Amino acid sequence: MKMHFCIPVSQQRLDALGGHYVLYSVYLDGFLFCRVRYSQLHRWNDQLRRVFGSCLPPFPPKYYLAMTTSMADQRRDQLEQYLQNVTMDPNMLRSDVFIDFLKLVQMDTFSVTTKKASLDVYLPNGRNIQVEILTSDTAERVLEVVSHKIGLCRELLGYFGLFLIQFCQESKISVMKKLVDFELPYVSLRSSEVENCKVGLRKWYMDPSLDSMLMDCRTAVDLIYMQAIQDIEKEWAKPTEMQKQKLEALQKEDNQTKYLELSQAVRHYGYVQLDPCVCDYPEPGCSVVLSVGDHEINCCVTLPDNQTQDVIFHINRVKCWQVTFLGTLLDVDGLQKTLNENLELRFQYSENSRWQWFVVYTKQQIEVPEQGKSKKYHIQQSQKDYFSFLPSKSKIKVAEGDCVWGAIKEDDL
Repeated sequence: MKMHFCIPVSQQRLDALGGHYVLYSVYLDGFLFCRVRYSQLHRWNDQLRRVFGSCLPPFPPKYYLAMTTSMADQRRDQLEQYLQNVTMDPNMLRSDVFIDFLKLVQMDTFSVTTKKASLDVYLPNGRNIQVEILTSDTAERVLEVVSHKIGLCRELLGYFGLFLIQFCQESKISVMKKLVDFELPYVSLRSSEVENCKVGLRKWYMDPSLDSMLMDCRTAVDLIYMQAIQDIEKEWAKPTEMQKQKLEALQKEDNQTKYLELSQAVRHYGYVQLDPCVCDYPEPGCSVVLSVGDHEINCCVTLPDNQTQDVIFHINRVKCWQVTFLGTLLDVDGLQKTLNENLELRFQYSENSRWQWFVVYTKQQIEVPEQGKSKKYHIQQSQKDYFSFLPSKSKIKVAEGDCVWGAIKEDDL
């Protein structure tokens, strides 16, 4: 799946000369990424257009008269859709013009300057690797630094990713999101409001057969072995009692190859399990635990009578996907922030030749790795991108105050 940009919040601010401008809060996969002005995005679009020409999506036009509330909302929606469309082009994602701008606005938003820093990156066995980086290093760069330190073959980097992971009570963990290549892990970790949040290294593919591609690299085998043990201990992967006994024996022998071979037969091996959330199937308000992997989304739904039902959605039968940001807008000392942030994940699915919608409310982004898309690390094609995307949306309830747009003119932006 693609990443999802969303602009649920925009607000008026005063500049040093007393003029007004609009500041847009940009969220990436449900987390605040940056705050940026229309004029900054406009200049960025001009730079991109000089490099990529007409292949760029249309940019929201300037207004030369005062904006009304409806005009301001329309511009916010258009900017959101522009950001979403720009990220569809892999060449643009890798360009210096694209990356340098997003690095700058992310650092400016959270008042971070470029300097040397230490970053702890956690492995699936709970051990942390401390690496020396720059605060302005992207996730792609930090992954390269980590791989060099632990001896992971460079050509295998595309099989792994950096994630924001919450370490919860009772040794539980929650994978909050994958850091995209241009994100700055130091800044994202510092700006995250999630308690006990760390940067973790995990494999980033969901086809169990791809384990075989990593078996010639000792470090890669160690990593996927650690993750297999962790996933079984956390009950994300669900072995039968007989499988569990055999796996425990192989673990005592430290027979990694045989352990991984047997793990591939375990139910939900290699899946990512989300925290319990809410869905609308078979009726609104049902509790559900989602596990994503091996080209499917598995839903364990708790029915109103407390019975459970497993529902499986195959990726190749999902037609389109929509992400809606939900939250409550609160104005505190002139700075607006969102509370009770949630994502509404809605996808259309073909069942018995009929298309129906399935809706999930969660704080985590469901993502499916697009293996084979990266030429940089020479990963073989293993699955197709079956998704098409509807515009992401925002539903914000204003808790206190409202924005007045009529006095803002284009020159102030």
